[in-house]
Amino acid sequence: MSNSKNILVGEDSSVILNLTKSILAFENYQMKAAKNGKQVLEMLEKEEFDLILMDLNMPVMDGASCTKMIRELADPIKSKLPIIAISGNMNNYTMDEFRKLGFDDFIQKPLDYDKLLATVKKILG
Repeated sequence: MSNSKNILVGEDSSVILNLTKSILAFENYQMKAAKNGKQVLEMLEKEEFDLILMDLNMPVMDGASCTKMIRELADPIKSKLPIIAISGNMNNYTMDEFRKLGFDDFIQKPLDYDKLLATVKKILG
């Protein structure tokens, strides 16, 4: 049995998704992608994930709204899944504000893939 971790990425940019998938695959992480918060919630219903990387600005449902809904889920495991915010406008939020929104950590865009991997490893242990 493989002990690779499953990561769900909520991100509407195909370029970022492809780069992220390549970086995570290099470390043997499995990745599934959702283009908006609604898709994140649908995938979370059907599958088990160890971590979510969540863009704040997505169509249909943004990352903050989606994270709030995940935190309110009845499932005690899924509602406590680690969620890392991804955003280009970090200056609008402090880390405290990200935590109040339900995020466990934050990664600034444009993505620094060394920081991405370091943050994922820190949270997944």
